[in-house]
Amino acid sequence: MATYVQIDPTQQLDPFKAVKKLPLEEFFTSGHRTCQGCESALVMKMMAKAAGPRTIVLGSTGCMYVANTTYYSTSWVLPWMHTQLGSSGSAALGASAALKALMRKGKMKNEPINVIAFCGDGGGADMGIGAISATLTHPDYNCLILMYDNESYANTDIQLSGSTPWGAHTTFSPPGSKRRIMHRRWKKNMAGMMAAGHPDCKYVATICMSYGLAGMNTIRKALSIGGPTFIHSLDPCPKGWDYDPFLSHEMGELAVTTGIWPLYEVENGVLRLTGKTQQIADRKIRRLPVRDYLLKQGRFAHFTQDDIDYFQNKVDEMWSKWIIPGVIPFRHELEHEAAD
Repeated sequence: MATYVQIDPTQQLDPFKAVKKLPLEEFFTSGHRTCQGCESALVMKMMAKAAGPRTIVLGSTGCMYVANTTYYSTSWVLPWMHTQLGSSGSAALGASAALKALMRKGKMKNEPINVIAFCGDGGGADMGIGAISATLTHPDYNCLILMYDNESYANTDIQLSGSTPWGAHTTFSPPGSKRRIMHRRWKKNMAGMMAAGHPDCKYVATICMSYGLAGMNTIRKALSIGGPTFIHSLDPCPKGWDYDPFLSHEMGELAVTTGIWPLYEVENGVLRLTGKTQQIADRKIRRLPVRDYLLKQGRFAHFTQDDIDYFQNKVDEMWSKWIIPGVIPFRHELEHEAAD
């Protein structure tokens, strides 16, 4: 039988067994200008450490481009290139194809090199979704697209994005005296779309770096499996979410334990809930009420009890009525109708 897909070998990146087993060498160092408590900077640091030195990083315009580069300087120890706001997918595919061609022609050593393109939710879930989708349909090229999601266009003063939660206060959705809730759309399910819509994509996952070891191992798996892969990371943002920077780690944990941000991976078409999300699904731990998460953030300070109840009901619905919580929002309506 003919082989139509030619995937080059990848680096074999075994999972880290414990925090004490992490390498000491850093590939994203001090000197960046991110906000105090920035979870996205932690994602960059752990992403680079997980990938290792034989890695090329491509960063689209956003917080992690502007804050991590200054005139003639950068915090990146790895080879790094800036690309346009909506083109992280194109950059990943182009770099992977270029490396493959150069190695085939003997112009550089034939060895596995990680290619990682990162983007924010504005540049990924909104402007760049077409480029990311196109990249995930090309199984011949090894690359990882990581979308760091701080739920706004944070680089340009916290404008509303497709990943902004319902009701959140942004510069495009300020609560007013006549209309308290200006943003009435639910958060876009980016990882679910990428997993369901790209059957040849070998790996799609969600992470939160409040669970750092698990997040790093997810990145290592995505880089090892071969072909284009996608990871969606939830990144608490002190400036955009309006909370004390000291609480960044806790905010990430609460997003998961309240059930708002489910952790899962889809590997070769097989879905697996992971971490605390798996424990919630197995009823080993109980979901915390969403008010524990919402009321710690100034962007929800205008919420009334009715608003909190609505948010809770939407999350409860995801866990009780969706075919798979957080992943597939369809319901067994026909079965219910037949039973009636």
